[in-house]
Amino acid sequence: MSDSYKLLNDAPSILEDAFSTYLTIDKSSNSMISEASSISLLFSNKMQIVEAIRKGINYSFFKVIQSLAPFTETDWAEFLDVSTKTLQRYKKSESHVFKSIHSEKIIELAEVTAIGLEVFETKRKFQKWLNTPSYALGKLKPTELLKNSYGKELVIDELHRIDHGIFA
Repeated sequence: MSDSYKLLNDAPSILEDAFSTYLTIDKSSNSMISEASSISLLFSNKMQIVEAIRKGINYSFFKVIQSLAPFTETDWAEFLDVSTKTLQRYKKSESHVFKSIHSEKIIELAEVTAIGLEVFETKRKFQKWLNTPSYALGKLKPTELLKNSYGKELVIDELHRIDHGIFA
């Protein structure tokens, strides 16, 4: 078995191990910026992400993303198009593996979280921005756009503009 095949085959667990490793690198500073940068590092290998999505990510990985993201359980249920009761059932069985469609959405929201935390530096500031209507986003709250991939791209584009000092 070639090394590249093994790498792709183990992508979900490698992604999870990398995520855990990156998150423990700089816990002493308790800085969201270092955590956001750590999350960003995960997006450098697109093939691993594609394979992790294809195989599905497990609940324990989702739990780590959920703890960093400024979204409520109700938000997550809406984003994943499941009930909060279903999410609670998944939580009871931490061995649950999300379907690829849900895994993709979780990874997309992790990407938004990474960029948002880099731009706003704290979870609280990022959450406030997400829940404030934006003129640049058609007077919608950014969270309202995160339900589909096109809206997610609009939110990411706006985060990049804010990061570069370009305000609507």
